Amino acid sequence: MVVCGDDGLAHRLAAELRDVYGERVTLVVPPARRLARQPVVGRPRGAALLDRVSAAVTRAAGNGAGGSPAGGSGGGGGRGAPGGQGAPGGQGAPGGRPPLEPGGSVRVLEASEAAEAVLADAGVERATALALVYDDDETNIRAALTARRLNPRLRLVLRLYNRRLGQHIEALLDQAAALALIGPDGAVDEDDNLDASTTVLSDADTAAPALAATAVTGTTKVVQTDGLMLRAVERQPPAPGEIADPGLCTLALLSATSSDPAGADGAEESGEQGPRLLPDEAAVAAATGRGTVVLETVSYTGPRQPAGRSMVPFALLLSRRLRWSFAGLVACVVALAVAQLAVTDTNPLRATYLTLLDLFAINDPAVGEPAGRQILQLLSGLVGLLLLPVLLAAVLEALGTFRSNSALRRPPRGLSGHVVLLGVGKIGTRVLVRLRELRIPVVCVEGDPEARGLAVARRLRVPVVLGDVTHEGVLEAAKIHRARTLLALTSADTTNLEAALYARSVRPDLRVVLRLYDDDFATAVFRTLRAAYPQALTRSRSVSHLAAPAFAAAMLGRQILGAIPVERRVLLFAAVEVAGHPQLEGRTVGEAFVAGKWRVLGRDVASGGSRGWGLPSSYVLGVGDRVVLAATRRGLAELLGRGPAGTSSP
Repeated sequence: MVVCGDDGLAHRLAAELRDVYGERVTLVVPPARRLARQPVVGRPRGAALLDRVSAAVTRAAGNGAGGSPAGGSGGGGGRGAPGGQGAPGGQGAPGGRPPLEPGGSVRVLEASEAAEAVLADAGVERATALALVYDDDETNIRAALTARRLNPRLRLVLRLYNRRLGQHIEALLDQAAALALIGPDGAVDEDDNLDASTTVLSDADTAAPALAATAVTGTTKVVQTDGLMLRAVERQPPAPGEIADPGLCTLALLSATSSDPAGADGAEESGEQGPRLLPDEAAVAAATGRGTVVLETVSYTGPRQPAGRSMVPFALLLSRRLRWSFAGLVACVVALAVAQLAVTDTNPLRATYLTLLDLFAINDPAVGEPAGRQILQLLSGLVGLLLLPVLLAAVLEALGTFRSNSALRRPPRGLSGHVVLLGVGKIGTRVLVRLRELRIPVVCVEGDPEARGLAVARRLRVPVVLGDVTHEGVLEAAKIHRARTLLALTSADTTNLEAALYARSVRPDLRVVLRLYDDDFATAVFRTLRAAYPQALTRSRSVSHLAAPAFAAAMLGRQILGAIPVERRVLLFAAVEVAGHPQLEGRTVGEAFVAGKWRVLGRDVASGGSRGWGLPSSYVLGVGDRVVLAATRRGLAELLGRGPAGTSSP
């Protein structure tokens, strides 16, 4: 298999294929000086920030509670990835890239671009799959067209941010592969092992649901499955005497140290104290005091937020104070009309007419008329004078509303309970859309006035604060002191960390979700922030860590429906044909379940197309069934017949 890329996703994907699936991989990357960007930047600055917090925690606690974080915050030392995740390794890794041993099953080629000669040297003509995960869409498309010409049987996996363009490119490349397989006699060259499919994925789309779900307590982790929605709900341990609702099944047990300030956000090397994916009933019953992640299904999620209307609502056209002013003036006019009716002894229509004439000062003076009529005329004129500034204010507000309708909104006064989203690049834009679909109020903070997500924020009418988050006053303008969550998604780890530390100094109980690339650095940050702020929720997520399993499974020709994070681990949802898998074919649902590896959740009967959920454990899986299952990365590798490195030959 061949992986071509210029950032951290390429290295994580190569490590995933090597360590989890035992594949021989050729990795094509630019020279170290030509990397698109370094996933971890400003390490000394981040370590200094972390050491400062650790020292404060140590002084406050006096019992070594901050000792472990301080030790981990050395961050520049060994950065080995747990479980072969391909996280940055030792200091010798240039640019913070994961080191891939020359003697292992990964061959590294350095080339500035994936030209035809480079792809040929990488062995694309003999490869079974090629992943193109460059940060630039055009680079991936150009390389995909070249690779399809070199090897029509090649399985292609492309990383494209543009969804519509991705659909067209996928259809084009599949059509090119089908035409290339037609022989001179018009017959199709059949090959039992042929799978020349094209899969277009986006790391932003893969990671956005998990990041959005992590940002909001009570918001579930969601996986879409052909019109039905699977929800993974995180639940706290039941109180004494209570029975926890298991849902359809228990997907995971959370870390035993989840309530310990010195505990880590569990990764694969955490052992028995870390999260346990796909436990059996005995393990769930024995795990007292541990939180769980359970599965639920939702067949109807309610209507989404309606599309923006071209007409501006009256409530947005005028402010509340101005609307109250209008209401008061209308009440005065009604009172004057009633008084006019009583004084002049006329019909209601004429009384109202006279009142309006007096109000607009276009009636004749009430000379020679009763004193009551004269007094009412004077009062009507006074109300008319009060009406003029109100009308002028309404016109100015309406003009300002229409003008600002196409501009970036500012955070409104009184806003609270919202999510502050830091960074609206590729990842931040997808997360912003996801949060708005969940009807969660958001305020964006962006330092680049040309960022791609600002147009989306303008269309969704999301308030935006333009400015460098490291400068004083920017987070305050985003109402961070009244926010519910800070979601820091910039590409710089230290910028995210600095924003989190400053936000916590303003509001210690603020929920913080950080995008951090380096696993060891993330662990050190997590432990330190948890020890410093034990009452606040802290989470760290890596986009490439969430996206790599889906890209790897696509290279193996399997449909990944989604992935959810369980602390620092990932649980995959995949659709698999029962035929050809002895672990599933002819077995009951209960027999097919392997704790810690995979679990059948439902079926999709090929003939009828109806999906069944909550299958009884006695249901026998047949050849015609297509099942949806939850699996760990290594479990999915074993199910596909590809064991981890060291357990099966690549």
